[in-house]
Amino acid sequence: MNKNRILVTGGLGYIGSHTVVGLIDSGYEPIIVDNLSNSSEKAHSRLEKLTNSKVVFEKLDIRDHEKIRELINHYKPHSVIHFAALKSIPQSIKNPLDYYDNNVSGTVSLLKAMQKEGVKRIIFSSSAVVYGNIDKPATEDMSIGEISNPYGFTKFLGERILIDLANSDPSWSVTILRYFNPVGAHSSGLIGESPRSIPDNLMPFVSGVALGKLKELKVYGNDYPTPDGTGIRDYIHVVDLANGHIAALNKNDHGLFIYNLGTGKGHSVKELISTFEKVIGKKIPYTFVDRRPGDMPNVIADPTKAHSELKWQTKYNLLDMCRDEWNWKFNNPHGY
Repeated sequence: MNKNRILVTGGLGYIGSHTVVGLIDSGYEPIIVDNLSNSSEKAHSRLEKLTNSKVVFEKLDIRDHEKIRELINHYKPHSVIHFAALKSIPQSIKNPLDYYDNNVSGTVSLLKAMQKEGVKRIIFSSSAVVYGNIDKPATEDMSIGEISNPYGFTKFLGERILIDLANSDPSWSVTILRYFNPVGAHSSGLIGESPRSIPDNLMPFVSGVALGKLKELKVYGNDYPTPDGTGIRDYIHVVDLANGHIAALNKNDHGLFIYNLGTGKGHSVKELISTFEKVIGKKIPYTFVDRRPGDMPNVIADPTKAHSELKWQTKYNLLDMCRDEWNWKFNNPHGY
């Protein structure tokens, strides 16, 4: 087993690709596995250019149990960072079986392969959506599971499977990272978010209007109990998020660990729009429409535990996030 070799499922995706850069910068050797269902192979060449190194990429679906087991046996990674998942809430409502098959069955297939090959360290990409309806900053000891969409429930089930596995065998090291709202891109402008399907998060629509690809932005709701009436979210720069995985990887303890990765600060939709306007030097036209079902007024992380145990802190503010997002979009208006 190579202690520096890390298997990264979904490593050509948005968060995965930025984490691969962080791994290489930290002296690790990432092995990317990706089925390209929601990513582009062009990200692979961008990663090699950005890091000036050869990056191993294997096109493979983690649901192919025997193939993923053979790959683990061949490369003998020390740990696995598991990003590979479908992640659109609206699409999960339309196609729930695809989400349960990919996100849940895929995770079980991966874990069985790891167990058979004696690789028992995993960092799991989860989401703040598992908290359901919350009205205060989320802490890791809050109850979870009151979820209104299949995507969120697949993340809840993934967590449950990993918790049960860790409890059944103390030789496992399981870290669950609950993300809040990743935005931005690498400052080089070489990698960023490039979804194949219609995104359901705010930033791609803001940048789409800035590029002139969309006439105006739809803001869902202006009557929330917040200072300006629009929803507040905890936006985190994708590079800070990637560095959170490196911090979790550097913690070598056995057992089960759960951390929120967010800034602990909330920004409203209108605040994000006005910050983006400062970056591009022009107005973003928008109109208010009805709230979306299930949207909450204020979703913020309490990242105290990650600060304390992982010695991890965010470095980038909302202006940095908007600046790097625009740099990526302006230079890659059609994504990869």
